[in-house]
Amino acid sequence: MLGVDPSGAYPVRKENRNVAKTLRGESRVTVLPLLHTWPDRYDVIAYATTGDFGQTAVIGRLPVPQLPDVALMDVAARHQPTRVYGSSGGSAFAEACWLICVGWSGRSVPKPRTLECHAASWSLELDRTTELKQPMYGHDRLHVGRFTLNDPQLTDKAFAVLPTHATSG
Repeated sequence: MLGVDPSGAYPVRKENRNVAKTLRGESRVTVLPLLHTWPDRYDVIAYATTGDFGQTAVIGRLPVPQLPDVALMDVAARHQPTRVYGSSGGSAFAEACWLICVGWSGRSVPKPRTLECHAASWSLELDRTTELKQPMYGHDRLHVGRFTLNDPQLTDKAFAVLPTHATSG
């Protein structure tokens, strides 16, 4: 169920979590701040992979208490990913590629605030799975949703990647 964040810029998830599917894993996790609305609207996202060869990307928003729960596919859509990835890949292909690029790039060329966890237990409350028409950044599928690190100390470290000047609305 979606509402609207205080600024009206993005749909926001409302508390209706009875039917969500949850994925669980233990893997390398990269946590990074995501500037999604200039100049100061940030979120905290995590990137992980699953599958025998890491062929499935997992991108999720960590539930930072002071920030509205925005839908990452909508954030991706606002960045006009079809200009880079085209529109022939089917529903949500370009948005999925954009999100995977953000996670993959954050891991490949980490910024100073990036948190790298080499073996972290996590869960993802799944919002959507997108099958890609072709491999992108080594992945053929994306799971996107709400990401939780199972270790409370890692969660605190993850929340700390958020810039101090980030606003909630």
